[in-house]
Amino acid sequence: MPGERLSIRDNSAVGRFHGVSESNGLAVPERHSEAKVKKDESGCRRWLRKACPCCLRKQSTSYELTVEKDPVVVGDGEKEEPASPVPPSGDTELNELSLAVRSVDLLSRKTDRNKKEHHTDQYCGDQLIIRRGQTFQMELELSRPFNPNTDKLHLELKIGTLPLVSKGTHIIIPLVEELQDERWEAKIVEQSVNRVKLSVNSSATAVIGKYKLTVATQCVKTGETTTHDPDKDIYMLFNPWCEEDTVYMESEKELNEYVLSDTGRLYYGTEKQIGARTWNFGQFDEGVLEACLFVLDNSEVPPSGRGNPVSVVRVISAMINTPDDLGVLEGNWSGNYVGGTSPTAWSGSVEILKQYHKEGGTPVKYGQCWVFSGVTTTVLRCLGIPARSVTNFQSAHDTDVSLTTDVYFDENMEPIHELNSDSVWNFHVWNDCWMARPDLPPGLGGWQAVDSTPQETSHGTFRCGPASLAAVRSGQVYLKYDAAFVFAEVNSDKIYWQRNLDGTFSQIHSEKKAVGHCISTKAVGSDERVDITNIYKYPEDSEEERIAVETACRYGSKPDVYSSPIAEDVVVEVRMEGEGPRMGGDAQLKIVVKNTSSHPRRTTLHSQVAVMYYTGVLKDTMKKEKLNVELMPLEEKTIEWILPYTQYQNQLVDQAALMLTLSGRVSETQQVLANQTSFRLRTPDIHIEPIGEAYVGKETSAKITFTNPLPCTLRNVVVRVEGLGLRDLHPIRVGDVGKHANVTVTEHFIPTIAGQRKLVASLDCKQLSQVHGVADINVHESQ
Repeated sequence: MPGERLSIRDNSAVGRFHGVSESNGLAVPERHSEAKVKKDESGCRRWLRKACPCCLRKQSTSYELTVEKDPVVVGDGEKEEPASPVPPSGDTELNELSLAVRSVDLLSRKTDRNKKEHHTDQYCGDQLIIRRGQTFQMELELSRPFNPNTDKLHLELKIGTLPLVSKGTHIIIPLVEELQDERWEAKIVEQSVNRVKLSVNSSATAVIGKYKLTVATQCVKTGETTTHDPDKDIYMLFNPWCEEDTVYMESEKELNEYVLSDTGRLYYGTEKQIGARTWNFGQFDEGVLEACLFVLDNSEVPPSGRGNPVSVVRVISAMINTPDDLGVLEGNWSGNYVGGTSPTAWSGSVEILKQYHKEGGTPVKYGQCWVFSGVTTTVLRCLGIPARSVTNFQSAHDTDVSLTTDVYFDENMEPIHELNSDSVWNFHVWNDCWMARPDLPPGLGGWQAVDSTPQETSHGTFRCGPASLAAVRSGQVYLKYDAAFVFAEVNSDKIYWQRNLDGTFSQIHSEKKAVGHCISTKAVGSDERVDITNIYKYPEDSEEERIAVETACRYGSKPDVYSSPIAEDVVVEVRMEGEGPRMGGDAQLKIVVKNTSSHPRRTTLHSQVAVMYYTGVLKDTMKKEKLNVELMPLEEKTIEWILPYTQYQNQLVDQAALMLTLSGRVSETQQVLANQTSFRLRTPDIHIEPIGEAYVGKETSAKITFTNPLPCTLRNVVVRVEGLGLRDLHPIRVGDVGKHANVTVTEHFIPTIAGQRKLVASLDCKQLSQVHGVADINVHESQ
């Protein structure tokens, strides 16, 4: 308009474009479309193409174009003075000014797109937690508008104390025009004056862990470079939703179960008396991710080794136990848990991991196999590796790499305890994790066994796995890692040896179905138990199973064990009715002897029952007797066997397990009869009854009831209660509980998370173990 002049003055704010029109190819605000730009203001001409000058009022180091007017007569003849122009300093063009980052928004809130798309919205806190091989977004606020023709920008991520580009621990992320898969790069997807949104692509093989972020900018014409450290970390996890990641899992239902489910079921007992308890994995709880990364940091494996899930699983297997490093849990099978927590009293992993982290890597006391497994499931799921806890009943522990479970007798058919180092655990809990195995022959990916309970060393360290279940099933025990040990646990034959007069041993009997029964895990999407024995081995006595056994044993320390088959026509087995004997009463079993031949048979069975740790180690023998048995052709006899309560009441150890051993020799054929049967005395459950409706942020309560099954007083009883999203671990000191007495306590708590939650209670008492209960609590959103 006539009388208007264009001037520039310093401003301290940034606005947005409003009402922009096009004039001769220039982006010019409508209110300035007729402004005359003088030749001596050509330094502003190109900048005018890039941004609306009247919308830069919030920019701290930008400039604002204003239109000056000639004096205008107003009122009674007074003149309105035009604004005084403030020119830019020097003659530098505005697009040559240094470009700096003012702030970084990682879009890391639970409701943000990043956490939703990366399935990390359940993690507590506002950290950016993402999964590798997938794009994520962030927003940058710059000191001025970004010009792709004259400005450069890149991101840097660093992990570990000595980040190196060559090791994949120092990542430089360039700015590109179009994103491509399977590489680190970033693209501007939105730009609004001095704010830009970046879409960042990550590699599917990236090292997992906590990265430090830096943003670097450069003005090409001036050569000036600036860096911005937002003091914000980016947490990178494995990505089982990404096909390029080796932990990729196709089924959405299985992903929900094996990665996103924060509670589960652990199984224990014996194959005929399977017990179940709820375990709070709690991988999303506050502080758990930091604790899991601390476990990795506390190991001897550098960050550069954390891109391969095989290596990470192997590290976790070693770091959950303590015999040769400062791992998470100290194992204790002695029955004396002074100075720590009884393994049976734990009901979740959260307190264990948080305590380990808080105390700087001091091992937590105490754990046994199900605790080691529960914590391992938590760590693997937290890091993004699909995992589940698995229980193997009648689980063999092969100590001499024979791939058989060996039992030695002397000349009189008495067990030689000092030689019987192999054992069969009533049950053993370990883990399966899911991944491809590019380091093995094709077809051996999928579920892999990993065991954090310290039993035997692997390459000098107490750890086990990952061992391909496909390799275990087919007897390919020579494949890494530790397939031979896992094979022996689930499919070794039990071989009985008798000492000869010259000190040598002869093979006298074999049991082909002695180990690896009812291998169990929680079903997908429900609390039911599912039997996965067929994944670990072929059906018993099938041709494929026998080939696998004999193939495996050829790589063991007794490769000739199957060279001379033994003829057997008398069979002995032990049966129990229903759920088996209960704690506090007499233990009753049935011994069944069957003659499968067409001739009479006679034998004398030697029986002895001993207290046993659930690991198969015997403590004290409580009862011995001889049973004379005469059988007609094809006859079957049942012998009632009873162990009175008075004989075991003061002898039991954890798990209340017993081992009945039978041995004998058939007079007519000299066939050796041998059988070992473990059983436990069942304990009662804790009953939990919710009281009223539960709402987030409002106090609610539950009634907890327990009955002492013993005809004696329980001393110093403690009930430990916890529930994810309900309350932290809380011990309730009950004190002494009289014989056959009922105890009821009311627990008050304030839920913090809506949805179906589980309240878990366990009993901590010297006289009883594995006493626990669970209740589903449906928590509503606050009213």
